[in-house]
Amino acid sequence: MPVVRPSEAVTHEIHGARFISYASPLTGSRELCAWRGEIPAGTRAPAHTVTHEEIFHLLDGELLMTLDGRTERVTAGDTVIINPGTTLAVENPGDRTAVSWVTTSVGLRARLADGTVLTPPWAN
Repeated sequence: MPVVRPSEAVTHEIHGARFISYASPLTGSRELCAWRGEIPAGTRAPAHTVTHEEIFHLLDGELLMTLDGRTERVTAGDTVIINPGTTLAVENPGDRTAVSWVTTSVGLRARLADGTVLTPPWAN
């Protein structure tokens, strides 16, 4: 039985946020990826369009999440469903780090406004 201990999780940092990967092909998952996201206060991630559905659950803090131009204030306990092809932007206007749990299928890519394509290692 694959068990990933916190000490075995792999941490990645990009655009001011931390992504702590628990489930991915590197840890034995065949179809799904899951990670803990940490978005520090004052962080504004660039808008990006995702290729796969993501389920974003906020564990702690508060975020402004914009999906296809519509902004919602998301607080601890809220879950956001992000469909493939959606353009997503995340901002932490609060005074403490927001913590999330995100799940998607293997192979997620994100296209930035400038055309750059990211293949995040925590989702591949």
